[in-house]
Amino acid sequence: MDMERSQFLVETSWLAEHLNDPHIRIVDMRGYVRTVERNGVQNAQYVGARDEYEQGHIPGAVYIDWSSDIIDLDDAVKAQVAPAARFAEVIGSLGIGDQHLVVAYDAHPSAQFATRLWWALNYYGHDQVVVLNGGFAKWLHEHRPLEESIPTYPPATFTPVVQPHLRTTATEVLSLLGQRQVTMIDAREPGQYTGEVVRDNGRPGHIPGALNIPRDEVINPATGTFRSNKELARLFSDAGVLPERQVVAYCNGGVAATTILFSLAMLGYPNLTNYDGSWNEWGSRQD
Repeated sequence: MDMERSQFLVETSWLAEHLNDPHIRIVDMRGYVRTVERNGVQNAQYVGARDEYEQGHIPGAVYIDWSSDIIDLDDAVKAQVAPAARFAEVIGSLGIGDQHLVVAYDAHPSAQFATRLWWALNYYGHDQVVVLNGGFAKWLHEHRPLEESIPTYPPATFTPVVQPHLRTTATEVLSLLGQRQVTMIDAREPGQYTGEVVRDNGRPGHIPGALNIPRDEVINPATGTFRSNKELARLFSDAGVLPERQVVAYCNGGVAATTILFSLAMLGYPNLTNYDGSWNEWGSRQD
């Protein structure tokens, strides 16, 4: 079951030694989901953090705003992955080509924006992507170098090749309900799962049959890094998530779900799908 974690995660020490490697492109994915909760209703705003990037970032890193750069601006459902042509244009304009290894990092406690890029690149057929374990917080804590200058790279060719099995739709999810060979995972906080907290104007509750594994469960709170594969295997096994079943993960906007999918991928689970519309879409449906 275990796969080499280095296929998915790199440590800060490794990145520090490879900052000048021309084969690598480092991407700063810092951003926020800012929420205000009143009387059980949680309103959310999706924002980037380009200003923080400009104040200091890992040397050589380019910036992608998760909330605007790589989303579908024409989709009524918030935060859907950008269409292939737009995604390729953004990625290529940053100097990221088919030949590059992408190292993604953010400052989120669950690395969900970095894993969102990991998923999106894989969805478009680029599996040369890893996440910085511990992210920007660990890099800062270790007093590693920062820079304020904005690097520029020659435009590169990024060729999107859609992997349809990595993304699913509301209609497909509806058809999967109750099927024994499918496990649904809700990566949201427990309050949203139970319906005690409602996001924006959506319905309360969760997709029928879904398990609740909040995305922060895969992170070691003492270190801010991903739990060991042994710990992750126990977490998912205890929850009844079996590798022989298809796993469909969702959250509010298909972002936090990617942290769960990333963790399962490290364990070698072969059939992992992101319901990109997630509760932003499902919570507004009437069926």
